[in-house]
Amino acid sequence: MFATDNKVLAGVSVPGTPIVDRALEYARQRCEPYLYNHVVRSWLFAARLGQLQGIEHDAEVVAVGTLLHDITLNERFAGPRRFEVEAADLASSFARDGGLDEHRAQLIWDSVALNSTPSIGLYKEAEVALCTAGICLDVIGWQYDRIPSNEIERIVAEFPRLRMKQRMTRCFCHIAEVKPELTYDNFVRDFGERFVADYKAPSAVDFVADAPFPE
Repeated sequence: MFATDNKVLAGVSVPGTPIVDRALEYARQRCEPYLYNHVVRSWLFAARLGQLQGIEHDAEVVAVGTLLHDITLNERFAGPRRFEVEAADLASSFARDGGLDEHRAQLIWDSVALNSTPSIGLYKEAEVALCTAGICLDVIGWQYDRIPSNEIERIVAEFPRLRMKQRMTRCFCHIAEVKPELTYDNFVRDFGERFVADYKAPSAVDFVADAPFPE
């Protein structure tokens, strides 16, 4: 189950198996350079967090999940579902087409779909939790101190951030502008409320109040 053919990337030992190499190329084709660098850094951070903490995990699943978690995040996104769900379907299909069994494909689906919901993802299987942790480290600095600073510096030097904060913010604002109905129960609402004029998303309060029951 666990990958054994390893290579070293930015100082981190990671699986060098065919499906991981294909996931790297797939991400490179689908993502803008800043976003490609983000998903690679997220993978390396996830791998390193697992190694430093001695967490047994399927390294190929973590690789594919982190590398493909943002393949639908761009300023052209038009739904019809949350970008995480759209990406999860693509990633799990990629995994199945690459020969991974249903269990591993499902772990990848969960890793991608929950990548921006750490309050759930961090408490799932080790693979999902590590994907979530690596992504959160790169986006918000969560567990930043768990990895030696020289290792983080090397990873960022080899895969620069390329103004990720500003570019990712534009993507989130685009979703809030064109698909506010997809943001009512997730973090994109925060970007809509902060940056998008006349932004208004559905409210869970209204959903409860309008439920079709007599009481």
